[in-house]
Amino acid sequence: MSALLMPPGSFAGVRNTFGFEYLSFETRALDPGMSFSAATGASELALVMLGGVCAVRSSAGEWLEVGGRKHVFDGKPHTLYLPVETDFEVVAATACEMALCFSKAEERFPARLVRPGEVEVEVRGGGNATRQINHMLKPEFPAQRLLIVEVYTPSGNWSSYPPHKHDVHAPPGEVDLEEIYYYKIDKPEGYAIQRVYTQDHRLDETITVRGGELVLVPEGYHPVVAAHGYNVYYLNALAGSARSMAASDDPRYAWVRAAWTDKDPRVPVV
Repeated sequence: MSALLMPPGSFAGVRNTFGFEYLSFETRALDPGMSFSAATGASELALVMLGGVCAVRSSAGEWLEVGGRKHVFDGKPHTLYLPVETDFEVVAATACEMALCFSKAEERFPARLVRPGEVEVEVRGGGNATRQINHMLKPEFPAQRLLIVEVYTPSGNWSSYPPHKHDVHAPPGEVDLEEIYYYKIDKPEGYAIQRVYTQDHRLDETITVRGGELVLVPEGYHPVVAAHGYNVYYLNALAGSARSMAASDDPRYAWVRAAWTDKDPRVPVV
């Protein structure tokens, strides 16, 4: 197994930093009526509802209906932002699954629920590199470091392409961000392929990823392709040296942007 690929058991119900400076991550699956309690501590949190409905009661506020889609291919998400030093309890109203994306933080911002109608949908790329981006916690969102998007890549399409990186603090063109990719596939046997590499090949891994697995991107370029016949979803959490998504393309492949003349009509996927 690649050192960059994390199997589901390594973060299901267990908050894991994976050796990152800022980011940590876990998932939770609850049956109706089940609950858990936790605290953000010295981190800010984005709780992304992957499927189902829950209630959240916290020292920063209360939300009695968080979620709604059955699964990630059923619609846009609810995302609850909780600030540092917040105690919270989650109670499942239905069977539900959620991702908890944490970033180390020192500043406190207001708690806020981002509902599906507030999620900005972007159709990015062109040709068979067309994909859908759901923007939940954008750079403009009042938080210190945490940035959250969802990406849908149709069957056979490329994503995070041209290959780009964000591992150098050189604003405004690029900032240094840690990143995770949490995957779901629309059929259980489906898969995606992700490459993570640096220009000098000090890091160069090509990874087969299945639903429920996590890929770490500490540095380097990181393109993705969806296996033919399978739509691929991934949740991106990012945090780092600046509140920006600025990235730079691999100069060898940047030319493809000018070759895109149309959008894949299958996008948006949801």
